[in-house]
Amino acid sequence: MFQFFITPDQIRENDIIISNEQDVNHIRNVLRMRQGQHISLCCQENSKEYICVIEEIRPDAIRASIEDINGDSRELPVKITLFQGLPKSDKMEFIIQKAVELGAAEIVPVASKRAVVKLDEKKAAKKVQRWSEIAKSAAKQSKRSLIPTVHPVINFREALEYGKSMDMLLIPYEDAKGIGHSREVIASVKGKKSLGIYIGPEGGFQMEEVEEAVAVGAYPITLGHRILRTETAGMAVLSILMFMLEED
Repeated sequence: MFQFFITPDQIRENDIIISNEQDVNHIRNVLRMRQGQHISLCCQENSKEYICVIEEIRPDAIRASIEDINGDSRELPVKITLFQGLPKSDKMEFIIQKAVELGAAEIVPVASKRAVVKLDEKKAAKKVQRWSEIAKSAAKQSKRSLIPTVHPVINFREALEYGKSMDMLLIPYEDAKGIGHSREVIASVKGKKSLGIYIGPEGGFQMEEVEEAVAVGAYPITLGHRILRTETAGMAVLSILMFMLEED
């Protein structure tokens, strides 16, 4: 079943009006959906999924009647924010797509000291706009009940400051204690409401950056004896957390 996102003003008593030009075009001309077909419509503001049947298709709008309403059942119980060091080329697009599929609620691009990529304000704004569209598309594909937020690019100290508002912080680092200690740290995530994960760029974190993260309460963890690429490390942590935190 195809999924689209809606806002509260589109919801009526028994039906929903899809008026977004892009969504209408996608449903009519790309998917070529017809009256009587079912569609999933998610509202982030009330965390509900509406299972609807298409009743009317017009050039400028689509009307769908509500058949069932589901609560917020596809989101992890812990709000996870991925602080991702800026990678080279188009790796960030891949990272955002997979992070959304694995349950991240926010992605924050971080310009750390060893980041090779340097973006000026104008380029960064265009990148964030592109990344936000990728997050939206991935949320639709993975049937998320919300569209994860992609924040503007910030520096590492700003990322640490933002992380102070979260219940727990993790920073994968190759010189962290053994895997047993890391298992204990990750197991303690259960019961928390929010979690931040700091992932370094291709060059990794500088020792002073790790020390700064520890100073604000971050837990260094190891992901094993192998050195992971920046586009792999975040996915490894998110996969572990998704499997551990997912509820029936």
